[in-house]
Amino acid sequence: MIPVTKPFLPNREKLDKYIDGIYEREWLTNNGPLVQELTKRLEEYLGVENLLLVSNGTLALQIAYRALGIHESKSAKVAEAITTPFTFVATASSLKWEGIEPIFADIDPETWCLNPQGIEQKITEQTVAIVPVHVYGNACDVEAIEALARRQNLKVIYDAAHAFGVKYKGESILRWGDAATLSFHATKVFHSIEGGAIVFKHREDMERAKRLMSFGMTGPETISDVGINAKMNEFQAAMGLCVLDEIDENIKARERHWYRYQNELTSSAILQRLNNVSDYNFAYFPVLFRSKEELLHVSSGLADKGIIARRYFYPSLNELEIFGADLTLPISSGIAERILCLPIYAGLDANDVNSIIDIVKRLTSTYKEMQ
Repeated sequence: MIPVTKPFLPNREKLDKYIDGIYEREWLTNNGPLVQELTKRLEEYLGVENLLLVSNGTLALQIAYRALGIHESKSAKVAEAITTPFTFVATASSLKWEGIEPIFADIDPETWCLNPQGIEQKITEQTVAIVPVHVYGNACDVEAIEALARRQNLKVIYDAAHAFGVKYKGESILRWGDAATLSFHATKVFHSIEGGAIVFKHREDMERAKRLMSFGMTGPETISDVGINAKMNEFQAAMGLCVLDEIDENIKARERHWYRYQNELTSSAILQRLNNVSDYNFAYFPVLFRSKEELLHVSSGLADKGIIARRYFYPSLNELEIFGADLTLPISSGIAERILCLPIYAGLDANDVNSIIDIVKRLTSTYKEMQ
């Protein structure tokens, strides 16, 4: 079987040395030395400041909302944040969990990221923030979004779960917005088994977040905020340090597969238009088919050969009952029902990539003949 993704497992001997150190120190959590080391090394690698490690990517979003105060409405009504329906559910559910109503705007039909023009149409007196997503690691139109946010006095929190290492005009994409969050889940390009990070524009926001993620405590007997526990532990940091040592080789391996797919499948499916002033980390290889029926034909044919592709993201979140399911967003809904992510990970064999390409080409060809 070929899975859609596979966690990158770094050198075992190096990981064992880190774990030996944990056992010697008996310091397992609460900002241990490995968490401190990983923080410093990630800031250097990514080219950012004010990076805060947390226990997972969903809590990264929730802590960012709280630290920036967007859970507080401008009026007596519930606070609202405009976001995309074409994303993993945590983007919207984290808002809902914090008492913020996610308001969905439609996406660009080619980049699949939040359309800045659609954002402006959704702004009301309750709007406190914009939460765009760099979909599949493809950079949003950050300049248009930031200009809009400044005009409307809104906070911007980027869900950059897929955008580890991505640069926009030569600088980290994580520098945009009041905050940007990362997921270090096991399936991501960079991971710490579970984990995540927040990059803040302003240091004072990071300092507030530090308190919030540790029960709101400022000392052994001092509590200044209503907080939560979102701390990364030393074992997560050990894995992160090992993965970081091999991150460039990991991305290069994915890059080879990505370009092989791109070169061979441009006539068989529709591909995402990437931001032309941004680079890419080859996190995913999504393909868009011309109909839901064609997608199901290809997906079923791949599964018959033991190849697992994923309908990621499906369904479009505006169609879910938990978010109201009363909003028509034709671009997101149309793309969500026709999208399929093909297998891509560092350990994927080149021959398997060729087999996947051949099967997709054959299945799309036979589907056309049936029409």
